[in-house]
Amino acid sequence: GTSFWIILLFFQSILKRDKKMVFFYTTVDESFIVYCGRDKHENEELIKYGWDEDVWFHVDKLSSAHVYLRLKDDMTLDDIPEQVLTDCAQLVKHNSIEGNKQNNVGVVYTMWSNLKKTGDMDVGQVGFYDQKAVRKITVAKRENEIVNRLNKTKREEFPKLADEKEKRLKEVQRRIHEQARQREREEKKLREQQQAEKAARSYDRIHKEEDMTTNKEYEGDYNQYEEEFM
Repeated sequence: GTSFWIILLFFQSILKRDKKMVFFYTTVDESFIVYCGRDKHENEELIKYGWDEDVWFHVDKLSSAHVYLRLKDDMTLDDIPEQVLTDCAQLVKHNSIEGNKQNNVGVVYTMWSNLKKTGDMDVGQVGFYDQKAVRKITVAKRENEIVNRLNKTKREEFPKLADEKEKRLKEVQRRIHEQARQREREEKKLREQQQAEKAARSYDRIHKEEDMTTNKEYEGDYNQYEEEFM
């Protein structure tokens, strides 16, 4: 019996070797995804395989977990609901050994795409491409009610980060191509409409010119007819 469980645990460890443990949380708005790595090694993987829609949170100037909030399509930092922002700030403060003990803790956040990783940086360490794109809020104190609510939703998963990132990139490309095809269809429809309107105007003009010509010819013939009988 004991040997069976040892073997089972061994194979489970093999299956999980290529995956990283990620903690997921549910915010006050359940439609948002919030996640963080277990340690700096998981953080390194999250830095590598983040999405363009991800917002990165960290306690300013102190060691802490890297907390990510996944935005919905077409959202920006300005669109983050205040309560969701508070949840993320409280969560990242709670997951900082020093920050959790202090009041008036600064929390910085920026889009994942603004994270800069160079070869000379330590594991889990990042910089920024644009410091101006980094925002900062101050967490006055730990709100136990918020932290406890978030911890009750905590779950461990072992996502295949590289596979999920690749799948996401393919989906983004598919959307881009579909949008391009839609624009082409709309532009073609507009061109056809403009050509039809141009043809209609041209037809009307020709029709009017023909009418004018016919009237002039009749007027000429009438004058000549009168002269012959004078």
